[in-house]
Amino acid sequence: MLWRVRTTLPDRPGALAVLALNCGEAGVNILGLQIFPGIEAVTDELVLRTPEDWGVAEIAQLIELSGGLSVVSAPCTEAALTDQPTRYVQAARSILAQPASFPEIVAMLFDAEADPAPGSDGPEQDVMDMTVGDVQVQVRRTAPFTATEHARGSAMADLVSDVLERGRDQVMTPTLGRRVGGGSTPEYSVEGDHVSAMIDGTAVGLAVVRPAQGDDPDVRPVTLRVDPAWQRRGIGTRLLTDAARLAHTMGATEIVLTTRADNQAVLPMVLAAGLRGRIRMAADVLTVRVPVRELKPLPR
Repeated sequence: MLWRVRTTLPDRPGALAVLALNCGEAGVNILGLQIFPGIEAVTDELVLRTPEDWGVAEIAQLIELSGGLSVVSAPCTEAALTDQPTRYVQAARSILAQPASFPEIVAMLFDAEADPAPGSDGPEQDVMDMTVGDVQVQVRRTAPFTATEHARGSAMADLVSDVLERGRDQVMTPTLGRRVGGGSTPEYSVEGDHVSAMIDGTAVGLAVVRPAQGDDPDVRPVTLRVDPAWQRRGIGTRLLTDAARLAHTMGATEIVLTTRADNQAVLPMVLAAGLRGRIRMAADVLTVRVPVRELKPLPR
């Protein structure tokens, strides 16, 4: 069975040799090794092939016997053996080709995990923040992010910001209110808890501010949908902006949108809206949180 394991070893000669010796004696094969240097300690990521009946406890015992601390392990596939520089080059190429895919790509690149269920006793997760324009992108996982990974994530975010800035007219959502297909100009109306986008009397988009859930009455979930035939025309951006203002009118301080991790419309939409959003990636779920307390209220 294959495992991806992270541990911190003391930065002294022979530390890896002790680990390799103990692995060999236990019948564990080290198939991959990535080293993240530190000042007093070194973080090592290993791909191990263990006996089939081994689990997290056996791996932790072996690593700790070898002097390792902060052991985090999880099952993996042979994809974990991909050359790391190659992974980053491929990720950069994908981002250059489609900057809007940045949240999804970095989530896979840094092995983002699902958020623990509220109230669960799961291990605390570490967070990496990356900034694209005014939008903060977060990925989370149990294994702490190293200084090297923070630097790589920041460089990736800078790459996206540069690409978006250079090709803003092509990449970003069109100007709000511009004429779209057929020479029509969308009309937006507010009724109760929702904002509608209408073209020639037909609804092509809808944003609904939902009742607060959980223990925080100041946070309102928002659902937003644009007819596929009318996407990438600025409608979603306008609906997001109006929904945020409407939520403020209704007493909220923050709105939350949840969608698939591969939804590439989200990053350009939030950037084009000029909102200081926070995009959180967790496994296959993308969550957008936007503070609304400083927005101008939207009359109803």
